[in-house]
Amino acid sequence: MATKDPTAVERANLLNMAKLSIKGLIESALSFGRTLDSDYPPLQQFFVVMEHCLKHGLKVRKSFLSYNKTIWGPLELVEKLYPEAEEIGASVRDLPGLKTPLGRARAWLRLALMQKKMADYLRCLIIQRDLLSEFYEYHALMMEEEGAVIVGLLVGLNVIDANLCVKGEDLDSQVGVIDFSMYLKNEEDIGNKERNVQIAAILDQKNYVEELNRQLNTVSSLHSRVDSLEKSNTKLIEELAIAKNNIIKLQEENHQLRSENKLILMKTQQHLEVTKVDVETELQTYKHSRQGLDEMYNEARRQLRDESQLRQDVENELAVQVSMKHEIELAMKLLEKDIHEKQDTLIGLRQQLEEVKAINIEMYQKLQGSEDGLKEKNEIIARLEEKTNKITAAMRQLEQRLQQAEKAQMEAEDEDEKYLQECLSKSDSLQKQISQKEKQLVQLETDLKIEKEWRQTLQEDLQKEKDALSHLRNETQQIISLKKEFLNLQDENQQLKKIYHEQEQALQELGNKLSESKLKIEDIKEANKALQGLVWLKDKEATHCKLCEKEFSLSKRKHHCRNCGEIFCNACSDNELPLPSSPKPVRVCDSCHALLIQRCSSNLP
Repeated sequence: MATKDPTAVERANLLNMAKLSIKGLIESALSFGRTLDSDYPPLQQFFVVMEHCLKHGLKVRKSFLSYNKTIWGPLELVEKLYPEAEEIGASVRDLPGLKTPLGRARAWLRLALMQKKMADYLRCLIIQRDLLSEFYEYHALMMEEEGAVIVGLLVGLNVIDANLCVKGEDLDSQVGVIDFSMYLKNEEDIGNKERNVQIAAILDQKNYVEELNRQLNTVSSLHSRVDSLEKSNTKLIEELAIAKNNIIKLQEENHQLRSENKLILMKTQQHLEVTKVDVETELQTYKHSRQGLDEMYNEARRQLRDESQLRQDVENELAVQVSMKHEIELAMKLLEKDIHEKQDTLIGLRQQLEEVKAINIEMYQKLQGSEDGLKEKNEIIARLEEKTNKITAAMRQLEQRLQQAEKAQMEAEDEDEKYLQECLSKSDSLQKQISQKEKQLVQLETDLKIEKEWRQTLQEDLQKEKDALSHLRNETQQIISLKKEFLNLQDENQQLKKIYHEQEQALQELGNKLSESKLKIEDIKEANKALQGLVWLKDKEATHCKLCEKEFSLSKRKHHCRNCGEIFCNACSDNELPLPSSPKPVRVCDSCHALLIQRCSSNLP
């Protein structure tokens, strides 16, 4: 049996503990359903595990008095690599109760979790391995691939909301011991999980009921707005009728004034004619009595002035009536504008519903785009793996060829030595062979140089592809986090769809009622005359249907029976019959419908 490397076993154990603690923390936090505080046990164990991971392989810094082995040094390095981390470092240094570097490191981890940026900070630290080598050994967890895996797992903690009080805690003297009992499954744990599941279901039901109440409040507000709009419409219609009556009266008065004006003009013309005749007669008698003529002439001038003043007064009255008419027309236009504005508000509500539809469609399109991006990146990873396999095979072939060339070179050197010993006897023949061998050596050396250069280029390509693979792995981790966000968005989308369908049904019913209400006002007035002796139940008093005893909701709405005045659902009051109070058919419940049909059948011969 080959013994395993103990440091590799330690790294694997720490990685598994980190996986268990992060998974347990996320599941318990989501089932808990509220923000976490510092007393939450899974959160405390997570910080202990992270402290052990950061301490693994940490170099010991010796001094004259003692040795120092803390994780505050590498965490303090994050400020230089990630400028946004300067706020955390400054706030940790300003905390009054912290005296040791370990306490500062623990406070730094808690603040990073509250900011939801722990994964980003540690990712920047892992990338700079040259700087980390000052603090960690080469076999440390932060220097190997396990550190990158833990950083990828920390991205899932962005789902959790934590509110930790760092000032009051004694972080310097805490003992970091991993409690393995939290991760071992017992019967009690299973019972606790079932209890937690039941509590989570109860909380979900409570949230659902609160959401329904909120929606009912919105529907009631819509009802009140619709009622207020109907009342304002009726008031506007009444004001329009009053304004029309006033306009008709003013028109009649205008006609009367015009007829009076015409009569006055006729009288003035007749009077002018009479005065002209008198003036002519007076002119004839002017020679006899000049004084009498002057008096008569002055009286005529006075009468003309009076009549011209009367005419101006009549014209002023006409101008006042015309201005009154213009003011009435302006009032009519203002009333029409108010009606159009109220219609625009109804159109705006419908546009909001259409915008909710468009948002749902955009979310579905984003989902499809993210799935296509996942498929493309998986294909790229497969292609890169094929390329790496091909390159490794080519490298092996090149190494074999290098070994063969080295063997051939050794054999050629041996043969050269032999030929040099025999050179004294066979110089002419051997010189020719030596020249040929030297040419072969030159060719082999050139081949070796070419193969070395090719090998270097292949190694550079391998390094580039390894970097591309690491980049793609990071992208896959980001895609996994995007998938989680997408699933959450999909759940929210389904909830919005349900809310939208319910609101759309309610709006459709409201629209149908509004369209039918104007036609049924006269029927309702006639029915009200007959129902003055009956007790008409209020909508607030009735919560269940009187026949089927089912609770009213958005889909199961309330309806009054026009015969008995009670409130029923749509299924129990979908009958229409003409009553003695109203000749037109009106809504009647099933029991009244059966009684009325029996009476009609008994009255028939």
